[in-house]
Amino acid sequence: MRLRALLAAALITITTAPAASAVAHGTDVPPGHFGFVAKLAMTKIPRPDGSTYSSFCTGALIAPAWILTTGHCFHDAHRNRVSGKVPYPTTVTLGLVDEATESGIARKATEVLQAKENDIALLRLDTPVTTVTPLAPATTPPKIGQQLTLAGWGSLTSANPTPATHLQQGTVTVAKVEPTTLGVRGAAPEITTSACTYDSGAPYFTEDHLVAVEATGPGCPHAGIETTSRVDVLANWIESRAA
Repeated sequence: MRLRALLAAALITITTAPAASAVAHGTDVPPGHFGFVAKLAMTKIPRPDGSTYSSFCTGALIAPAWILTTGHCFHDAHRNRVSGKVPYPTTVTLGLVDEATESGIARKATEVLQAKENDIALLRLDTPVTTVTPLAPATTPPKIGQQLTLAGWGSLTSANPTPATHLQQGTVTVAKVEPTTLGVRGAAPEITTSACTYDSGAPYFTEDHLVAVEATGPGCPHAGIETTSRVDVLANWIESRAA
């Protein structure tokens, strides 16, 4: 199993590259949609040998000053998840779908809180975002067969991954419900629609609620089961900390 935010760990820096899609075999998100989806850009991530590299994750605004994402995006040099002060510079950008034509709303992350139950973290922003409507975390369990929207800034493929410049979306179906995770499969536009590198923390949501966030899965694109972290099992924890 791979951690998508860390697949490019061999890179010391992310170099500029041609535009690439996100969410493998997905479609472009229209302008003005899903402003709550956050692109997380991290720099100076440490390695055991003392060198550093840059990487990306995705997340969702769930309160004016809080992003919900995957926990493994924030770790020490040995890949152990960390809480407290953000371990490396992290910029959070919201309110855009196309980096070529929009600037979005940029904030710095200051604190990360790791959940114990599953691979989820809360990220505090240095200044609240008041011009984007947050996506409310789900409080009830998802059901097998339920369809969810996935939106993310990941790569088109896990081979030679490139961070996206245009937000992508796709539809998945819940195939398995576990105590803290969901297994989902691609549904549209293709059965191989799936999360990819840099989609760690990407939201899976209904019209009204954030149901899960991306954790891990097979190399993308793929038609297998993707593992996501359930949000409803953390409803009380999220409410108590991201009020």
